[in-house]
Amino acid sequence: MSLHPTLQPYADAWTHSVDAISELVAPLVEGEWNRRTPCPGWSVRDVVSHVIGMDCEMLGDPRPIHTLPRDLYHVQNDHQRYMEMQVDVRRHHTGPEMTAELEYTVIRRNRQLRNESRDPETKVRGPLGVELTLEQAMRNRAFDVWVHEQDLRTALGRPGNLDSPGAHVVRDELLSVLPKVVAEDAQAPRSSAIVFDVHGPVEFLRTVRVDIQGRGTLETAPALGPAATISLDWETYVRLACGRVTPEAVADRIKAEGDAQLIASILRSFAVTV
Repeated sequence: MSLHPTLQPYADAWTHSVDAISELVAPLVEGEWNRRTPCPGWSVRDVVSHVIGMDCEMLGDPRPIHTLPRDLYHVQNDHQRYMEMQVDVRRHHTGPEMTAELEYTVIRRNRQLRNESRDPETKVRGPLGVELTLEQAMRNRAFDVWVHEQDLRTALGRPGNLDSPGAHVVRDELLSVLPKVVAEDAQAPRSSAIVFDVHGPVEFLRTVRVDIQGRGTLETAPALGPAATISLDWETYVRLACGRVTPEAVADRIKAEGDAQLIASILRSFAVTV
């Protein structure tokens, strides 16, 4: 048996990104592990700890028994507390300890993927004990690892891989939630259309149409006379959608036309990761 064809793109994207992370952190000296990343509250070490921890959970390893400090300002809810556990337990690990554990975890995960024969619809345990399909779990890992690869690249001044396999997984996931962002979160007017024009290594033009009931749908056809058009580069789109920057911080990289109040509301609602 081999990996189901539906799952292969997610396995390939994860492999590409995690190998890039390994390459990025292998030469780091101890002080560089403490560099701040765009991921709120997390250093380079913390991001790598998270990647290791989440892949250990995909392997079925038990979660660490650990008590979090009470003064972590960036930990505000149960989901963040869950994610922080794998990070905080490694906060005093040295660079060589981190790279060794990352390498070992990647070897184990590659072996797991080589032997994976389950159906994509198989139910597996996800974060906080939530049940999800194997396909969703693998898509989530591909998404997560690529975004954190970009966090590390920003922190270390090593840009790249903005059009890698993981980038396309992230594009598809972010586009899937765009109608909700526009119609529900930003409360765009009924019977309106909003155009997103994204350029750069990953390019796309999409229209979110809001129907008379207030439901949003995603279309590839451009709209005539849209209520708003938002144009920005792919990297800025990702950083906004993943909560790495505020709209104000990247205002010079966004070109918007149309209803100013609606545009501001959409950009305020743009971050969809937690």
